[in-house]
Amino acid sequence: MIHPTALVDPAAQLADDVEVGPFSVIGPDVTIGAGSVIGPHVVVKGPTVLGERTRIFQFASVGEDCQDKKYAGEPTRLVMGDDNVIREGVTLHRGTVQDRSETTIGSRNLFMAYVHVGHDCVIGNDCILANQVTLAGHVTLGDHAILGGLAAVHQFCHFGDHAMAGGGSIITKDTPAYVMINGNPAEARGLNLVGLKRRGFSREAIAALSTAYKLVYRQGLTVEQAVSEMRNRFDLPEVALFADSIERSTRGIVRKYSSNRLSRHYDTAARIPCGRRTLRRYPWCWADA
Repeated sequence: MIHPTALVDPAAQLADDVEVGPFSVIGPDVTIGAGSVIGPHVVVKGPTVLGERTRIFQFASVGEDCQDKKYAGEPTRLVMGDDNVIREGVTLHRGTVQDRSETTIGSRNLFMAYVHVGHDCVIGNDCILANQVTLAGHVTLGDHAILGGLAAVHQFCHFGDHAMAGGGSIITKDTPAYVMINGNPAEARGLNLVGLKRRGFSREAIAALSTAYKLVYRQGLTVEQAVSEMRNRFDLPEVALFADSIERSTRGIVRKYSSNRLSRHYDTAARIPCGRRTLRRYPWCWADA
């Protein structure tokens, strides 16, 4: 059912059972699959393809021109799979001719309120982007990726399969598959063990991934040495995926969090009387002068 106040361009292709709420606008070159529900006050601009059973909530903007000064009105695309949920105020932008001319999103993803997906992003399947997550242009997310609220991802970053970012993370490096990160800048905090167990990974696979993680982050090896060692020791597809995600990195991978970094500063400050000269030399000193 299409609400009388909705504006649907005659050139748009909507399946017979698509619902469009009041005051929504569906432009030309838009294709919407069967079973989809477009809420009120939604704008869908083409060229855009939305798969079956897509659900879009109020005030979302889907398939709009990208926020790139090089963009000159070229007919680039947004293509989405099936069963995606797009919550209030989400913005999903089309691609640019400087890349693949397409923003690509898989199936069964949840975009919570006010998420932004920039131009030319590639998002896999079964991802969760919590409220106000921001993806810059050209970002790649693997399958089952989870980003906590307010996380921001720098352009061209890769975020691996089954990886997880804590809320508020500022991600400027590539995140290998299965790794859990947090912080500003984001740093590796361990494997996403809870996620792996929930998705049915075997004990053998989890044990092998734990060892592979330690080779990368705790043994003092170079990345090349760690990847070579894990490939020699394990013949498992899960470890191969972990190694592949590291080797694909173009920006360098996130590094390990050091719990001693701040404590060393504060311990030093606590031992130093904070006179004027000391404050110039140790600006982190915050004891009363």
